[in-house]
Amino acid sequence: MADKQATEPKNTVTIKDAGPCKKKVTIEIPEETIKLAADDKYEQLRKEAVLPGFRKGRAPRRLLEKRFGKETSEQIKLKLLAEASESALKDNNIDSLNEPDIDYEKLELPETGVMKFEFEVEVRPEFKLPALEGIEVKKTKLQVTDEQVAAETEQLQKYSGMWTPREKGKIELDDQVIADVIIKTEGIDEEQKLDNTQIFVRKQGFVAEVPVENLDEHLLGAAPGETKKITVEVAKTYFREQYRGKKVDLQIDIKDIKFLKPAELNEALLKRFGVQNKAELEEKIRDSLKARLEQQAKQDMAEQIYKYLLDNTKFDLPLDIVARQSENLQRRQYVNLLRQGLPKEQIDEQIDRLKAASDEQAKEQLKTFFTMDKTAGELGIDVTEEEINGYIAQLAIRRGQRPERLREQMARDGSLAQIGLQLRDDKCIEKLLETAKITETEAKKKTTKKIEKKTSGKSGSGGEKKAQKTKKTTKKKTKS
Repeated sequence: MADKQATEPKNTVTIKDAGPCKKKVTIEIPEETIKLAADDKYEQLRKEAVLPGFRKGRAPRRLLEKRFGKETSEQIKLKLLAEASESALKDNNIDSLNEPDIDYEKLELPETGVMKFEFEVEVRPEFKLPALEGIEVKKTKLQVTDEQVAAETEQLQKYSGMWTPREKGKIELDDQVIADVIIKTEGIDEEQKLDNTQIFVRKQGFVAEVPVENLDEHLLGAAPGETKKITVEVAKTYFREQYRGKKVDLQIDIKDIKFLKPAELNEALLKRFGVQNKAELEEKIRDSLKARLEQQAKQDMAEQIYKYLLDNTKFDLPLDIVARQSENLQRRQYVNLLRQGLPKEQIDEQIDRLKAASDEQAKEQLKTFFTMDKTAGELGIDVTEEEINGYIAQLAIRRGQRPERLREQMARDGSLAQIGLQLRDDKCIEKLLETAKITETEAKKKTTKKIEKKTSGKSGSGGEKKAQKTKKTTKKKTKS
């Protein structure tokens, strides 16, 4: 066996750069290798096949080729292609991000001569990390003010309020619009019709799943019964493939307008938050804000670490990688927001902003993913299954769910895999902060007013929460 391996001819492998994070691999499988694979396959087939007039294991090869030739050739071809591509990547230390994209149907097993094929793979970017010790970090001293407590109280009243019809009114900022929507997507003949769709009037908004920049400008001042038509050019990195990089025409037939009416600060609302009076509520809010300020201080330092790493690492990313990773990034951001214990309404707002992020923001998040991945390797950091289970248990307690049920849910929606990545990044930041040069600074005015909106997740992604419950039908466009 050793002699056979020593004398068996080797494949000819050529590797070239095919752009940022891409390699083109060309492989030639020698005729002798093909012949040896065919001999082995037919020898195996001879032992198993039963042909009329021959005992098992006695059928001649020419009859086996006539009876099973087409099927056997296909099996030999697939085996050779799989082994050759796998060996080429392994032997040349190519850290591919995807499986080789080989068009198997177009390749034929030659009767004579070599079999040549090629494919492209996306690979991890190659770059050097900056020094990981002695990173200069500033820690801001933050304090809770009476103004922040008052603002938080107002927010609680707002988020405890109810969507109320705006009688005889016109659309205002942050309203909820109920509308019938018709979507015409470039390259698709069928129009998509959505009835009773909820649209939130924001600058970076959505009509169904179509992102609309400056949505507020299109809708402000409109009234029920009016129709608004909008045409958008969807970004090439948008995570929904059906709209990605396409022109989309939207027809919005406005039916109802609602505004969020804040709840009154009465006995029922106080009881809901487990307090007896307004003073107790404010004290509870103050304690909550202090905890969030401490978390914000940690996050501020983490952001500085992320920025240091990004500013000192240089590599390119192709658009297709950015687009494909967008949905994973959103799931991870969603996990970050859950960990902060933010109200559901704030999470929805943050996710909407993330989905409407620019190409540059998406590239930055993906770049951070690769940077932190390499940093974890340099620091020897990984995450155990026990740590993941511990995090899920804590999250389940906060959400009032059973841990095993929550884990199953996260496995289904894809967010389970993101937990390990986020915990790994957290451990990297903690490790880097141990050797960082930390300097305390006083807070600038108005710095702490952004407590609610401060979020983590440079490389994060979150799950999407659909705000609309729609009745979907289709309206075919008559072809001319």
